[in-house]
This record gives sequence, structure tokens and C-alpha cells, in this order.
Amino acid sequence: MDSPAEAYPKRGRVILHIDMNAFYCSVHEAVEPEKYRGKPVAVAGSVELRRGIIVTSSYPARAKGVKTGMQVGQGLKLCPELIVIQPDFHLYRRFSRRFMEIAGSYSPLLEAVSIDECFLDITGSKQFGTPLAIASEIQSRILGDLQLPCSIGVAPNKLLAKIASDMKKPNGLTVLRRRDVPRLLWDKPCDTLYGVGRKTAEKLARLNIPTIGDLAKAELPLLTAEFGVLGAWLKQAAQGVDESPVNPVREASKSVGHTTTLPLDFTEPDDIRRVFLNLADQTARRMRRQGLVASTVSITIRDPNMKTITRALTLDMPTESFDVVYREACRLFEKHWPAGKPVRLLGITLMHLQPKAEAAFQLDLFDYEQQPKKEQLTETMDRIRDKFGESAILTAGMLGEDPSALIRNHKVRGTSLQMDHLRKGARDKESEK
Repeated sequence: MDSPAEAYPKRGRVILHIDMNAFYCSVHEAVEPEKYRGKPVAVAGSVELRRGIIVTSSYPARAKGVKTGMQVGQGLKLCPELIVIQPDFHLYRRFSRRFMEIAGSYSPLLEAVSIDECFLDITGSKQFGTPLAIASEIQSRILGDLQLPCSIGVAPNKLLAKIASDMKKPNGLTVLRRRDVPRLLWDKPCDTLYGVGRKTAEKLARLNIPTIGDLAKAELPLLTAEFGVLGAWLKQAAQGVDESPVNPVREASKSVGHTTTLPLDFTEPDDIRRVFLNLADQTARRMRRQGLVASTVSITIRDPNMKTITRALTLDMPTESFDVVYREACRLFEKHWPAGKPVRLLGITLMHLQPKAEAAFQLDLFDYEQQPKKEQLTETMDRIRDKFGESAILTAGMLGEDPSALIRNHKVRGTSLQMDHLRKGARDKESEK
């Protein structure tokens, strides 16, 4: 039998992709097995409204045809016994942190792709055993400690590890080597490749390149002519080549943002300003948790016809203050959106972030005197909200009936791509409750 060291390549890497199976539903089942284990369950953004969208479904529900993206009403028609649950992002973040702590105990090179999946580079982890032994142990620990199933792909790169983890669900463990690619993948459609979307696959099909094998054999000049620099990547990916590194998750954000879809068309300035006030409050707060300041404020606006625009401005000096973010967001909106034109979605994104300790501030005499007081007030308010919740301190202008007023409710608001709970320095105290 090979020693652990002999199970690793002399040159090259060993990458795991860990993918939690039906994560949101599995978390609810782990917490309340008597209510949900083995039953058709779906998590939906709106339980009350039958037109709410299903975010994910359990495997028993999937067996009845209930799928992600389906309306709740449609899911109930297919499966009348379907149990529909509101999302609890506090709970998901807590379990996400715990399963990534288990994975991260085998290598510091962990990259979180979303709340329920990550890459792990175990090339330097020979002391823990063979790659298969490590993958099996991680899978067993996650199931034993958290009662959550996961699928793991083992491969020489991120691309093949991701594809491998999708091959056997739930609780699968799959090894995919480059030499296996022609036999296992070349007869599959191009969108089987991680990173190849439906539109790219459709364009490839129009070029008479319907399968991964056809893509691997396609002429590079044709691909670069049609897809630019993406063409070379497509051909390499079809051959199982991927040199992208595993980037640890705990790097600072490149940007921080929030968007909110409105329940109806907004046209009144007061309503729009209230939405921006709530967005600015939580976006700046997320940024401060990471010890960052922003030099650019960007807004997103979408009309009822789904036409979307973004507009941005660079600040005179970096800021961590939500009132500056709010003021500039409103100014951008008034400059770039005609008065009275209806709005269906609004967003704020803070960009060009840098650590506060490294930022250069040029203050005039008034700001020089007032800035320490403002910073002390902001820090005090953040501590109060850390301890007593996001709604402990609000301005009257933040109150309303639209979804932006719920943005502080981290239990029901969140996305699978929001990684703040994993970053070093994050202080999401409520996630521990």
C-alpha cells in the first residue's frame, strides 16, 4: 500500500471541492429532525405568497419534481404535502462557518465560493493522510458533527474538483483525473463545464461544437475569433486544464453592496430616499465590520421593464460613514434618473476599499475637530447594535413597509454569496444566537 506521501503527485496539486447537499433544507432537518427528516421540504423567500420563489428543496421534494426557481404554488401542485419554510440566514451562516472550520483544519488554503461550498487545496496536507482519506474524514466529520450531507470532488484542479463533486449526490465522493476527462466528460454538453453558461453553450452549438469533446478538439483561432480571450480558456477547460489558484476566503472584500427589489413601482422621492437610507446604513455597516473605508459609491437602478443602469462617483476622500454614502447615492440618483420615472430595484455598492488604518484623510479645520467625535459616535452605535441587534438604533427615515426596511433582519435576508460571516474581523454577533 502506498504511503500518504506517495499518494500525492510529485508535481501538481490536489484540490477538493466540498459541496453541501440541499444545504438550507439539510440545516433545518439537522436542527429539527422530527419535523423535516425524510420529508419533502422547500425553502422559499415568501411562504405566504404562492408566487414566492423556491430557493432550494430537499431530495424527497426533488423526487416529486420540486425544483429551485419554481413558484411555491407550482411546487405545491406537484407535491401537496410539501413543507415550505422561510429562510433563516442566521442559522445557515452558523452552519456554514462550522463546516468550513472543519474543512479548514486540514489546510489554510480554503476558498469559499458561496455559503454552502468551498475549494480546499490539500497539496501540502500529507500529514493528515492520503487525499481520499482526508476527503472521507471531512465528509464523515461534517455528517457526524453537524448532521449534514456533502459531496466532495477530488482532482488536480478547481475545475475538475467542482465537476467531480456534482457527479454523485448526496454524500458522494468522486475522484476525477485529467486522464479521465475524455472518457467521462467528452460526450457531455458544453454547459457541464464549470464556468460555461447556457448562452455560451448555445453559441458553441451554433458553431457545431455541442459537446465537451468537440470543444477540446476545436480550432483555437475559431474560438478566439468568436470568444476573445475566453476562447483559449474554453479549449483548456475542455481538456481538463485549469491553473487558477485556491484563494483563501479571509481576504478583504473588493466591494460591499446591497440591492433590494421593491414590491411595486416607486416614483415618490421620499420613498426612494428611504430605500437609499436603509441600503446605505447596512452597506456601510458591513464595510466597517471589516475595518475598511470606501473611495467610490455606486448605485444600481432597475425600471419595471428590467432595464438596469449603474452610476458611480469617486469621493474627495475615503469614508466609512453611512450619511456620506446616503448623500452621494441620492445625488447620483437625482442626476441620472428622471423625476417621476418608476423604479423597481435599487442598490448601493461601495468600491475601491482599503483598510482604514492605511487610508489617507485630508481634513479641513472643521472636519479635523468634528471627525473624532463622529467616529466615536459611530463606534458606540455599532457596539450597541452588535449587542442588541440591528434595529436597536434607527432614524425615523428608515421606517417603512418596503423590503429595504427588512434589510437589517439578517435572519430572513441574505444570499448564498455573502461571505462576511467568514472574513477575518467580521463581528456578526447575532449569528451566534
